[in-house]
Amino acid sequence: MTLPYPPSVNHYWRRVGPRTLISREGRTFRTNVCALLARGGGNGPRKPPSGGRIALAMDAFPPDRRRRDLDNLQKPVLDALEHAGVYEDDSQIDLLITRRREVVPDGRLLVDVMDLPLRRCPVCGGEMRSFNPELN
Repeated sequence: MTLPYPPSVNHYWRRVGPRTLISREGRTFRTNVCALLARGGGNGPRKPPSGGRIALAMDAFPPDRRRRDLDNLQKPVLDALEHAGVYEDDSQIDLLITRRREVVPDGRLLVDVMDLPLRRCPVCGGEMRSFNPELN
């Protein structure tokens, strides 16, 4: 999936009195993601079975050269994909990979959601193996 570049988590949430809410910028991002995924006849990607385990890989192409923390863009994306019906809940994600790429005008994300267990690494295409050699 190709998505717009998200607001950072620092711009995604707003405090209003004692409540924490999604900001206007965050709501706009979420609405745009839902609209993009609904264009395919309103049937965005199929949800995995309830409780199904998934991996999510993101390539982040920032809009400019400003310093950014990669972890600050993950939560808005995960929430927007859940809201769009890509999966039931972001707690299903057991493997999350985010990779910074080159700057492109307006920025963008390339996102791939895969059912687990993985057979191939989403980054290098190599065979997936455990981090612990004793488990292989």
